[in-house]
Amino acid sequence: MRRYEYSDEIVNVVKQFLVEDDWHYSFEEDTGIFRFGLKIRSKIQNISYVIDVHDDEFVTYGMCPIGADREDCEMMAQMAEFICRANYGLKNGCFEMDWRDGEIRFRSYVDCENLLPSTTVVKNSVYCTAAMIRRYAPGIVDIIFGRAKAKDAITKCEKEVPSTEDELHSALEEALGGDVSEESIGVFLSRLASILDIGEDSADSHEDDDRPEGIRRNSFADGGGSGLEQNHIRMDPFATEGGEA
Repeated sequence: MRRYEYSDEIVNVVKQFLVEDDWHYSFEEDTGIFRFGLKIRSKIQNISYVIDVHDDEFVTYGMCPIGADREDCEMMAQMAEFICRANYGLKNGCFEMDWRDGEIRFRSYVDCENLLPSTTVVKNSVYCTAAMIRRYAPGIVDIIFGRAKAKDAITKCEKEVPSTEDELHSALEEALGGDVSEESIGVFLSRLASILDIGEDSADSHEDDDRPEGIRRNSFADGGGSGLEQNHIRMDPFATEGGEA
């Protein structure tokens, strides 16, 4: 007999997502807990995931490998303020810090009362957690290792991020010496295609890729799961810039 009661149906949906999305995970039958890992391109490069399944809900936790020093009162205070500022305006989930040991994690809660979640719902909880940690990692690291103040750290994390189109425009402008007319862009792309030996047929080479926009996956060795490299995530987890005061 298992120690805790949880929904087998929700467990099966979570398993389906993890298998279809090619994650390496473990599942504890006694507790209904999934464990897996993720590498991301960020100042915090590893996330330890826990998905805790209950009768009518599941909670996704992403634990940071570094935390605040509980013996350092100033650091703990700055991290607590940073987390409050980061959480302000978040639509989905929140950061948490354990005051006992300085552990930092992101929590995403999904209410499943009288309904069964889809694999997309599970995916969003996992990917949103990665997106949040990736975005706020620079501030967390700056406070722990750089003795930064919370307000400065949050400003660094929440500065306006240029869109992919803006980034492309700036890159082309630099490459073309300031000339970004349609004609010059066409010439540039034609030359690039010639250099890379890209034919017209290659445009359809990835048409079956159904990954979310802005998400690219990299294999992750040692049973950790999958890597995500992202410019943005399909859902907008931010209501407002959080924490400017």
